[in-house]
Amino acid sequence: MSPHLSVLFLLLLLRQTAMAVALQPGYYAETCPGAEAAVREAMKVALIREPRSVASVMRFQFHDCFVNGCDGSLLLDDTPTMVGEKEALSNINSLRSFEVIDEAKDALEKACPGIVSCADVVIMAARDAVALTGGPDWEVKLGRMDSLTACQEDSNDIMPSPRANASFLIDLFAGYGLSVKDLVALSGSHSIGQARCFSIMFRLYNQSGTGRPDPAIDPGFLDELYKLCPQGVDQNVTGNLDSTPRVFDNQYFKDLVAGRGFLNSDQTLFTFPQTRAYVRRFSLDQDEFFRAFLEGMIKMGDLMSDRPGEIRRNCRVVNSRPVDGLSES
Repeated sequence: MSPHLSVLFLLLLLRQTAMAVALQPGYYAETCPGAEAAVREAMKVALIREPRSVASVMRFQFHDCFVNGCDGSLLLDDTPTMVGEKEALSNINSLRSFEVIDEAKDALEKACPGIVSCADVVIMAARDAVALTGGPDWEVKLGRMDSLTACQEDSNDIMPSPRANASFLIDLFAGYGLSVKDLVALSGSHSIGQARCFSIMFRLYNQSGTGRPDPAIDPGFLDELYKLCPQGVDQNVTGNLDSTPRVFDNQYFKDLVAGRGFLNSDQTLFTFPQTRAYVRRFSLDQDEFFRAFLEGMIKMGDLMSDRPGEIRRNCRVVNSRPVDGLSES
């Protein structure tokens, strides 16, 4: 791990310890009692309209919280004076369905304007994406503020690529106080949704610079992937992350055991000794996976920022005038 990342992770852990106590279940019980119901209703509508969208929204929690804490910075559009995180290497042409957050926020602003942060909407929506597709439900801790700025450079430095291996991911998660078990369980977020051919072309045609496919891929599954993503294909074509992409279950782990993981960063969890045992355990016991997953999501949601914040009226732009030259509305 680079010295830059090590310092960043230490700062984030210190912030987490100092500020997580401010978060609490039922935070909006008095100020906006229908907040969680409004977000869940928006997610239900999105699920009916396009099933893939809720999986996309769930990933916002990962991409937001890992970059300077859970502060809604991911949602900010670029401005003339700020390059946001949506165009970061791990996000561009990958993260989608931001309109679902907009819809949830619009409903909240009509019911209780200026009360519920966009950062909290992301946390609630991620929970709802899981619960509405058959996964566990849990009580989320709320009370976050929205950042006044975003940083594409930080996102590029931190967020892993689909080529990442388990060793890299273990170090990355450890920097946030997340264990190997947390890593494997949270990777189970890929129980729902899809990913692009772009993310696996190297696995199919030039793994580790060999000019050959990843030997960990089951031969039958490799044939399926060749048909989905032939050389010269539009790399925005998508494939399922597991064989039950609309149901949050432990099929993802069963697929990894069978050599049918879509992404390199997924399949490596089974080929790497430190993570293999958890993959096997979760493939055999869905309830254990569900318990570990919700614990990991709560831990990740505790990652906080100590930067100035506000409650944005529109999740894409800040309300305030520039603070210390950091942002512009």
